[in-house]
Amino acid sequence: MLDLYARTWQGVPLAEDEYVISADEKTSIQARCRCHPTLTPGQARAMRVNHTYGRGGALAYLAAYDVHRAKVSGRTEPRTGIDPFMNLVAQAMTQEPYASAQRVFWIVDNGSSHRGQKAADRLTSAFPNAVLVHTPIHASWLNQVEIYFSVVQRKVVSPNDFTDLNQVGDRLRAFEDRYNATAQPFQWKFTTSDLDDLLARLNRHTADHQEEPFAVLTA
Repeated sequence: MLDLYARTWQGVPLAEDEYVISADEKTSIQARCRCHPTLTPGQARAMRVNHTYGRGGALAYLAAYDVHRAKVSGRTEPRTGIDPFMNLVAQAMTQEPYASAQRVFWIVDNGSSHRGQKAADRLTSAFPNAVLVHTPIHASWLNQVEIYFSVVQRKVVSPNDFTDLNQVGDRLRAFEDRYNATAQPFQWKFTTSDLDDLLARLNRHTADHQEEPFAVLTA
């Protein structure tokens, strides 16, 4: 996965018509209609958001982020699952440049919507030029789409003040359009060398703690 961020795969540089997509789901985005209007920040006054609200339902936001082009293809669904994820894949893979690409690598975590070899086979069966790549377990923070979702959380979802789910969807789509027109790729800093250093420190830490009980017993 880190090699893909650096545009290599199994030691070979990616070709011009090979792409890397980071994908995931942002679950349970709620439409909360505040009982009193939110007051914007003013001079010497923080934003004021009423704590009581009416519930307008919730939806999931699925996004496919092109790591090297900083382009997002997203959609909203009533819930997450295999079918909603494959809807996202179809939405992206039927558009250029991915439809005619030599290969498109899809980086995903181990969520139930795209877990294991069955998910990889399902993806390749639907789109032969697509390759599924899983993050390590408990390492979904390495998936660059999570950075995009953090931007969405700050600039779109917060404060959560929507009259209904249609307003949520409209705001997400409007933000996508603006993002695709102005965004630059993330400056990814964590490389395979950094990973090797981290694993070496963890191994030393584990070895030191394994020796401690033995040292106590023999003292």
